[in-house]
Amino acid sequence: MALFVVYCKDKPGALETRMATRPTHLDYLNSVTALKAAGPLLDDAGSPIGSLLIFEAEDKAAVQALVDNDPYTKAGLFESVAIDGWRVGVGSITG
Repeated sequence: MALFVVYCKDKPGALETRMATRPTHLDYLNSVTALKAAGPLLDDAGSPIGSLLIFEAEDKAAVQALVDNDPYTKAGLFESVAIDGWRVGVGSITG
């Protein structure tokens, strides 16, 4: 198993899509046992502009499948999605 960070940026002007899809997105994330941490990226005013997620999975393909099934992805919220391997350098990820 390895850790992966997923960095998603919303399309400009997509706040309404984000908020309308948020309940099903949260339900989905709460059902994903591979998820270690997640939360919104924020602009300087504190408004959501994207998402950051950390998964523990066998490989990048498994993480891509999880991202592909996320209601935010299915709603077309994201302008870009990057998935990279990651390891904890300081602190810890539990859960």
